[in-house]
Amino acid sequence: MRVGIGYDSHRFGDKRKLIIGGVIVPCEKGLVGHSDADVLCHAIIDAVIGAVGLGDIGRLFPDTDPRWKDAVSTELLRDVVDLARTNGYAIAWVDATIIAERPKISPFIEEMKSALSVAGIPAGMINIKAKTNEGMGFIGRGEGIAAQAICLLSRT
Repeated sequence: MRVGIGYDSHRFGDKRKLIIGGVIVPCEKGLVGHSDADVLCHAIIDAVIGAVGLGDIGRLFPDTDPRWKDAVSTELLRDVVDLARTNGYAIAWVDATIIAERPKISPFIEEMKSALSVAGIPAGMINIKAKTNEGMGFIGRGEGIAAQAICLLSRT
């Protein structure tokens, strides 16, 4: 068995859709990033990559590479889950936390689980929590969103 931890954060920006966990969440602003800026997918990707021992998301999908401009993060996650499988591992469990002052995330958690199952993580093998930052820091000021994830891989 192997364990990996992931973290990601993005700031809010105009003229972007807010995509979290592969789901479009209604909000007046979206997150800014080279890809679709899906903080949850990016944190999970980093956790899986870390558990396999292959560095981080920036090594596999550098933001200096035009191939990843506006990339769909659920597709990147599917590639990373396949990479873990190729290296002899399967997802045993993912636990993730989305930290956002706004919008309210909890109504979308089950839909996120479904979207992530399409990316290769069965809905029964993922737990997603939503938290605020109680008004503190960049998240508390409503400047952005962060996510953390931990992934447990088992040998296939």
